[in-house]
Amino acid sequence: MDFPMYVPLGSAGPRSGPLAAVRTDPSRLLQLRWVSVAAMAAIALIAFPLLAPAQPVMPLLGVTLILGAANLALRAGGLRWIQRHGGAFNQLSSDLVAWGTFLYYSGGVTNPAISLLLPLVAVGAAVLSAREAWALAVLAGAIYSLLWQFHHPVHLANADLAMYWHLVGMWLTFAVSAATVVWFVSRLNAALSRREQALAAAHAARARDAYLVGLGQLAAGAAHRLGTPLGTLRILVDELARRPALAGDAAEDLALMREQIDHCKTILTGLTREAGQQRAEGGGAVSVGGWLEAVVGRWQQLRPHASAVIRRDSALAGTEIVADASLGEALHNLIDNAANANADAGGTADVDIEAVRSGERLVIDVGDRGSGISDGVRETAQLGPLTGRSGGMGVGLFLAHAAVEHHGATLDFLPRPGGGTIARLIIQLKSDRQ
Repeated sequence: MDFPMYVPLGSAGPRSGPLAAVRTDPSRLLQLRWVSVAAMAAIALIAFPLLAPAQPVMPLLGVTLILGAANLALRAGGLRWIQRHGGAFNQLSSDLVAWGTFLYYSGGVTNPAISLLLPLVAVGAAVLSAREAWALAVLAGAIYSLLWQFHHPVHLANADLAMYWHLVGMWLTFAVSAATVVWFVSRLNAALSRREQALAAAHAARARDAYLVGLGQLAAGAAHRLGTPLGTLRILVDELARRPALAGDAAEDLALMREQIDHCKTILTGLTREAGQQRAEGGGAVSVGGWLEAVVGRWQQLRPHASAVIRRDSALAGTEIVADASLGEALHNLIDNAANANADAGGTADVDIEAVRSGERLVIDVGDRGSGISDGVRETAQLGPLTGRSGGMGVGLFLAHAAVEHHGATLDFLPRPGGGTIARLIIQLKSDRQ
């Protein structure tokens, strides 16, 4: 049975609608409106009193205050209303109308501030659908055309410097327009980047879960097929053990073989029963001490020539965690990998296990004296099984990462003083019942 290789998805799937996050977050457009309010206030309270003191500013202040009050009202409780009733298009259209009214009382097209209509159109082109963006552009063009004919003229105090101040105003409005567009679009791009990263992570998690489901199906099929050869091996071992001329050391070896075959059959029997159990909610509350002893005991049965030394913090007495079979298998794989690392380094296969309590968390350190784990191996093992390795640190480490993540726990690898690696598993303790 061929099993497809797992391929992590870096940027899978089609992109969603353009800048949909902005449409569902109108607060970004409210921030843009505050820029309009600030620009209007500066023109009404600073520019006109200096350059055209005879110009009435009450209409300008009225438009500014109305726009600011609307912004406060929307901020206080109208964001959901905006989302249900046109959202970004209505906001940008109202801003254009407000600017049109403001410019009507301040010189129309002769006011350099008319260039501030353009950032609203540019933002609309970025966040709206094509139809709405074109409608916004037509509205801006209509407002510009009307202001050409209909507006209150502005009479500067110093007519000789009119062209100079007009050019200064054009420069200021250009700078404000450029800064506004860059500010808004850069924040938009940052939000999109975070959203795409979240989507990529979700696609990778979904692909990894699909791989785990396929691996479970493969394991169930393998368990069914391996039952027959294991039964045959057990029969052969029993027949060899009944031979009268069997040497004493051979009898011990056969007894060990019988024991290992029984362990394999027990594992395969439980494999189907535990298949698909991948969430901590599928398990139950277990004592920390009993759980550790059970996991290490099962591992010891499969590795009788290796040993594990457990050191437990006294503060763990009476504590519990919520665990299922997959979390036990994760710890089993970490212990087995540590034993393999010790053996590969030419030492004994003994493994050091230390369990301590840190606040409301259980911290389990599995230490070895191997050659260590590279950063590349650690990162790759979180995405899929390692390939090209003769033994250890392949599917086991990948499954450990998957099981730990499903339980809301964390798994990290640290350098061990004196050489080797510490696999640190951190699990949330079960809250004490009153």
